[in-house]
Amino acid sequence: MKKIELLRSVALFWDLKETELGYIADKMVTRLYENGNYIFMEDSDGEQCFFVLEGSVKVTRLSKDGREVILAMLNEGDFFGEMSLLDGESRSANVIALEKTQVLTLDREDFLIVLHNYPQIAIQLLKEMAGRIRKSDRQITSLSLSDAEKRIALCIIRFADEQGKIKNGQVSIPKIPIQQDIANMAGTSRETVSRALSILEKENFIEREGKELIILDYKSFIKEFDS
Repeated sequence: MKKIELLRSVALFWDLKETELGYIADKMVTRLYENGNYIFMEDSDGEQCFFVLEGSVKVTRLSKDGREVILAMLNEGDFFGEMSLLDGESRSANVIALEKTQVLTLDREDFLIVLHNYPQIAIQLLKEMAGRIRKSDRQITSLSLSDAEKRIALCIIRFADEQGKIKNGQVSIPKIPIQQDIANMAGTSRETVSRALSILEKENFIEREGKELIILDYKSFIKEFDS
């Protein structure tokens, strides 16, 4: 039942009936990873796609100088690893667990059968991949055109888009990544992230409560940093 509950939260499967979800869930295998474990590495063979049941992961690559660059943070209900199943190429990035993380895996053969049997999933997959390309384009633009503080703010907007909960104009991000991961994502240093977060807090753009970060006026934040 837990598998079916997860599949209901994944955009790819929103249009499926209970029996159809059960058919797919039966083909999935549960795996558990501890914090810091590699789920797969760049250039490795891709034989499964993954759906996050609990926990979170980061998608990374290494720059030419050996620095980790974070491409995305994925949470419960997100999926990854589908590109290699579609084009038959090796993995294009590393995926690393950010905490104790449980995933469901679907083998290549079963994945392709599911796409064939349920065309609406293929349409949703195209929409999801288009959305990821747009996010990547925005990240590339921010790295090349913006100063460090603005890039950090754009990362916060991305976290808000991916896992934020909005209420009365405020957006709560329940598990903001650690500062070093934000730095790797924004192409800057941990010290710069710390300073930028302190400035944003001092100017009443955000509040921090443990791992939670709250954007106090989301529309104003967007207007200030993403326009």
